[in-house]
Amino acid sequence: MNSAKTHQIIDFKNIHVNYGMTTVLENINLTVNEGENWVVLGANGSGKSTLMKLFSHDIYPNTQYEFKKEIFGKDRWDIFELKKNLGIITNDLQNKFLNYGPKTSGMEIVLSGLYSSLGIFQHHNFTDEQISKAGEVLKYLDIEKLSNKKLCEMSTGEQRRCIIGRSLIHSPRAFILDEPTTGLDIKAQKSFLNLLQKLSQNTSVILITHNIDEIFPQITHAALMYNKTIYKQGKKEDILTSQNLSEIFETEINLKQSDGKYYIAHTKAVSYTHLTLRRI
Repeated sequence: MNSAKTHQIIDFKNIHVNYGMTTVLENINLTVNEGENWVVLGANGSGKSTLMKLFSHDIYPNTQYEFKKEIFGKDRWDIFELKKNLGIITNDLQNKFLNYGPKTSGMEIVLSGLYSSLGIFQHHNFTDEQISKAGEVLKYLDIEKLSNKKLCEMSTGEQRRCIIGRSLIHSPRAFILDEPTTGLDIKAQKSFLNLLQKLSQNTSVILITHNIDEIFPQITHAALMYNKTIYKQGKKEDILTSQNLSEIFETEINLKQSDGKYYIAHTKAVSYTHLTLRRI
């Protein structure tokens, strides 16, 4: 096991992943440093979900290629310890809570992060300090009013804030969020992105999405997924261009920026099958 390196969150080199005979990721190279905020952007089917599973240790490279896969400088993790350092927010986790613990309160959701459980059980014990910390998390996320509210009675946006609180109870060193505004209305999207901006001031955020509207001003770097690999990566000013996005989404995109926010002026269907894309 390697000793921890405090300055790196992700250090992946030459990673390949196969499902049986099918290649789902190839030649993944990515380094994310503490203090950086990243967006991993790509179309559906580009490999983003599999990359997310690499971050969370749900899958592992399984080919003959020599590779490097380190998170916070370590190539092996106890999964529960990893969750204390890396706050992973997915819609799947939110749906699991709705299926298995719909009557769990906001406070209980936050406290459940201490046991990595879907709710609170009879054998779980909490110190006064832990309960106080959960209260602080609810206050920080501006959801104190949800402390005693049942999950099934919350809006989608309220549920998602509680799921973030579940990770925040550990004071993680970084957050990874998978398409976090899915299912939110316009008002809730704006409120949630404001929350991400607040989180990014103290903790690195890695945002995985196909939605350009989710890229908030504090994002510093971008990685573009295309055809099962990272096509380009670097500082967002260099990577988030009309040409690059047109290539990975295979449609003509006119990308604009205003006050640090990106938006698409218009799109036009176009074929890029003639292009040979160079991986960087």
